[in-house]
Amino acid sequence: MAQDAVAPRVNVPYDVPVEEAAIFWFGRVGPTENDSDVRVGYDEAGLFLRITTFDRRLWYDQDAAGDDLTNWDAVTVYLDRGSKTNDELDASTYRFDAQLVWWERRDAYQDAYQGDGGTWEQAAIGFRTVSDWRGDQPNNDVDDRGWWLQYMIPFESLGLDGPPPQGTVWGLAVAVHDRDDATNTPISDTLWPENMVVDQPATWGQLAFGLPVYSPPPVTSQGTTTIRHGLQGATVVDADVGGSSVCGAAAAPEFFPTWGTLNYAGKGFLNIQNQGDVSDWPCFSKYYVTFPLDGIPAHATIVSATLTLFLWGNAGEGWDPGPQPSVIQALTIASDWDEATITWNNAPLARENVASTLVEPVSSYPGRPGIPYHWDVSRAVAQAHTSGGPLRLAMYESDLAYHSGKYFDTCETDEWGAEGRPTLKVTWGLRLDTPHSIYLPLVPARESN
Repeated sequence: MAQDAVAPRVNVPYDVPVEEAAIFWFGRVGPTENDSDVRVGYDEAGLFLRITTFDRRLWYDQDAAGDDLTNWDAVTVYLDRGSKTNDELDASTYRFDAQLVWWERRDAYQDAYQGDGGTWEQAAIGFRTVSDWRGDQPNNDVDDRGWWLQYMIPFESLGLDGPPPQGTVWGLAVAVHDRDDATNTPISDTLWPENMVVDQPATWGQLAFGLPVYSPPPVTSQGTTTIRHGLQGATVVDADVGGSSVCGAAAAPEFFPTWGTLNYAGKGFLNIQNQGDVSDWPCFSKYYVTFPLDGIPAHATIVSATLTLFLWGNAGEGWDPGPQPSVIQALTIASDWDEATITWNNAPLARENVASTLVEPVSSYPGRPGIPYHWDVSRAVAQAHTSGGPLRLAMYESDLAYHSGKYFDTCETDEWGAEGRPTLKVTWGLRLDTPHSIYLPLVPARESN
């Protein structure tokens, strides 16, 4: 089933370190395809974005001309402070271009634009960028691993005295431009959202300042439903994608041709892992899980819901430094997927980040079922229940440290360890006054600021 048309949203935390920033991703891994992670945060001064891109060949313009930035490895960030219904470039829309360069002299490698009557006009808007790369070296025909580019966009440059009030929603889109040779053989841009149109802000994604809080309406007559694979006949499916626990060993040593198509169906444990060093992307790993909600009465109101995973191990044992803490995020998914065929490249993109939890490494095997860690997914379950579908989640992290991967049991772990399988516990109630009027919008419209 194709991903639906609801705009993806990133809920941005306030004043947190980079390793706790909201994260989303897009693209594919291949010889001429790029995949990117985007970390987003904000503070009193401005908006922060760090785009990390897996890229086989790196090229930058040694004689940067300003108007040629996006013909090389570069990123464009689009912002819209206006209404979601706005479908024209105007003074509330901004475009920020920046190219891969790793030295301090960056003025010639970045530029800003503002909308004016449906077109982009170059504008003197202050912002800062920094970038770096990993691999052999740029501007040759030897394989590399990738690069990252970091933006700091001051609110003052956008005409604001400080950050917007929490709950404010702007438009956001990102384009990653790719060049793989000296002759600039055409390669399509990689876009988030996938179907965004650069001059139509209504097609962009959403950036919400602050994290959402779920507040259920008053209910009576509460009940609790526990959902776990095999418990009372429930079927829960899950899989990790990417490097899993073996850093994508089956795709070594080249990685780019086949890593993005690896599948780990039936595996008894999972790994969730990321880090700041893009050269180690073959070890990055995401987790996908789908819980049925048909055991919850159709006209129930969700009071709360908790996802529990059971930790028993970490990546990086025997290294110095060893395993590190990580903030693991839960994000909703809009599409079905098949455990037998899901891969990094075909896995659904995230719709919205909904929860995060700090997970500490274990120093020794804790025994079964492992150490429980919990994510408050109440809002996500309420949305899924209202729409009549299952709960579909992805889990990933925005950590920078090496050895931040965490191992949990999957739904395929043996019956002896069934208690350690991923578990969803939902508390619900019935509204006796209006039992058929449950309504929760999936994604509110953007607000003007």
